[in-house]
Amino acid sequence: MLIKTRGIIFKAIKYSESSLILDIYTEEKGLRKYIISGVRSKRSKVKTGLLQPGTLVDMVAYFRDNKPMNRIKEIKAAQIYQAIPFELMKGTISLFMIELAQKTIKEEEANPNLFNFLFSQFSELDTLEKVSPNFHLYFMLDLTGYLGFYPGGSWSLDTPWLNMRAGNFTKDEPLHQYSLDRKLSEKVGLLLKKEEVQLARVERQKIVQKLIDYYRIHVENFNGLNTHEILKEVIEG
Repeated sequence: MLIKTRGIIFKAIKYSESSLILDIYTEEKGLRKYIISGVRSKRSKVKTGLLQPGTLVDMVAYFRDNKPMNRIKEIKAAQIYQAIPFELMKGTISLFMIELAQKTIKEEEANPNLFNFLFSQFSELDTLEKVSPNFHLYFMLDLTGYLGFYPGGSWSLDTPWLNMRAGNFTKDEPLHQYSLDRKLSEKVGLLLKKEEVQLARVERQKIVQKLIDYYRIHVENFNGLNTHEILKEVIEG
């Protein structure tokens, strides 16, 4: 059968002399593996520049649920990026977002809410006139809601500690290492409310690392990120 769906390219690997194998998170079928033939030849109508991680696509593909890999019939950009490929900040944030998505989303089934969230985040990143240095923090926190471990409660003087193991704000300081101190817990509480938070370089780095630890606790086989080190240099200089 043929399916028509939007997708987000997670990964592209060269295959044979002219083909690519793509991991694509699709609106209709979740995360699936596809092959597209001849795309690396000079005669191909589809340019390989389109098939980069983070690209938003419209595609038509052959589909059989019991096959480990299906074939793409047609593919085109759902949105032609105007900034992400050319601006260092946006490009690096995009790579960070894709790495986090790759390492947390494994389901071979449709999840419209999660798909629409990811799709809109990449679209928004490309079109923003000015990117907040906390964009990736908002993304990390929002994604937890779609993965099932959004922090419960809210920061207040009565609940000033973020207990990462329990996944909520608590009255008493947790008796283990998986928590944020009161100051950083307050900052995360403000980020969860979508407020523009002023963070010192050290604070932002600590929050990123703590959120990576938070994902380690709640996502099976999550082994951390690599792109956050590059992003740190781009944002902080």
